[in-house]
Amino acid sequence: MTYFQLFLSFLQVGMFSIGGGYAAMPVIQSAVVTNHGWLTMNEFIDLITIAEMTPGPIAVNSATFVGIRIAGIPGALIATFGCILPSCFIVSFLAYIYYRYKSVSTMQSVLLSLRPAVVALIAAAGLSILKMVAFGGKLISISNTNWIGISIFVIAFFILRKLKWNPVLVMSLCGISGLVINLMLGNC
Repeated sequence: MTYFQLFLSFLQVGMFSIGGGYAAMPVIQSAVVTNHGWLTMNEFIDLITIAEMTPGPIAVNSATFVGIRIAGIPGALIATFGCILPSCFIVSFLAYIYYRYKSVSTMQSVLLSLRPAVVALIAAAGLSILKMVAFGGKLISISNTNWIGISIFVIAFFILRKLKWNPVLVMSLCGISGLVINLMLGNC
């Protein structure tokens, strides 16, 4: 019965958490804290922290964590499968529609008009992250400027665009250099 409850709970999370991981948090909280009492509120906060720190979507990481906590490895597999199943169906359906109608001019027009919107969304996310790094998310002013963060950004941008280094290597070097610089300055 626990396996079935895990599956259904995270199937709901997968179906109704449209908008990304942060939109899934209230649905996950309702399922694991309120409805089933599998976790306390403090444990749920720890769950979100762990799910954000680990690679992958928050909802899937949460499903895996709750599943393993409640029913071991089989519970983790069942909860994770329940969480990703709706997405698999939706993506499969959209892929079918695309391949069936990809030569239709209306489909091409729709896809062509979506490209600028996707670029705008990515640019908006990038600019908000840059604002957070450069100014700590506060009002843009010289006094709030994080010169270390801006310097690391400019150097990383140059290395990625001009020298064509591996992005994972550049990210690792940025993290290490940021840590070392802030330790030397006593900011950590």
